[in-house]
Amino acid sequence: MNKTELAQNLAEKTDLPAGQAKAAVDALADILTETLSRGGEVAIAGLGKFSVSDRAARQGVNPATGAKIEIAASKAPKFTAAKALKDAVNGK
Repeated sequence: MNKTELAQNLAEKTDLPAGQAKAAVDALADILTETLSRGGEVAIAGLGKFSVSDRAARQGVNPATGAKIEIAASKAPKFTAAKALKDAVNGK
């Protein structure tokens, strides 16, 4: 499902006009982006938690040449699913 399909499903389930549903999906994406870029977390009960994970600097290998390369430290967005979501996906 892509962003447009998500907005369409939201419109159908909430009886919102399509434009408002798209705006709501866009606003959610903006809020998640802004919060995570500041190092914060977003927890949604029954769905899961969005957070930021730190990746340490490490040494890697270029697969084409076999040369060793340094991979800089970075931060990555992380999603941890809630138990209710895991159970729903597993049919429990």
